[in-house]
Amino acid sequence: MDSPINKFKVWWQESKVDSPLKQKSAVCVSTIDEHGFPSGRFVDLKAVSEEGFVFCSYFDSAKGKHISHNPKSAMTFWWDHVGYQVRVIGHSQEISELEADSYWVTRTRSAQLTTTAFDQSAPLESEAFLDTRLNEALLQFGDQSVPRPKNWGGYIVKPVSIEFLTFRESRLHLRELYENSDGCWNKQLLQP
Repeated sequence: MDSPINKFKVWWQESKVDSPLKQKSAVCVSTIDEHGFPSGRFVDLKAVSEEGFVFCSYFDSAKGKHISHNPKSAMTFWWDHVGYQVRVIGHSQEISELEADSYWVTRTRSAQLTTTAFDQSAPLESEAFLDTRLNEALLQFGDQSVPRPKNWGGYIVKPVSIEFLTFRESRLHLRELYENSDGCWNKQLLQP
């Protein structure tokens, strides 16, 4: 059977062609908070391989704290312009520092400075504080390269299931569910 990861890569590439989306690699990552409630937010998918789906974040952000408490996570991709939806369920774990470093250098300088200047998800005193902190980071680093903060890295969601949904005008959507059992993918069609 074809790997669902290969199918995902094909769909991801198709979704980027003539895409109207500004954030072409956006994915909603859902985690479970300490009270058992789901919490979702959009992040940028960095890579996908047979190992899983990679995104980057602060380790001490809300999502980072959720993952350290409960690694069960979900990802939802919605590419309306091509009629595709993909849902991934799996377990998140931190990527290596070497991998995190490689993603860090691909970020724009502006993103690096913002990441360094702020504590994601921490309370904010006032909107004016944003400019103050960013200016402090600009002064601190000047023209020097911005090192990756130790509290910033990445996660890989290792999938236990991946569902592909192809939308059809007739509402007879094609749903293909792949479930991983002992390293083998089993495919099951689902009713729309």
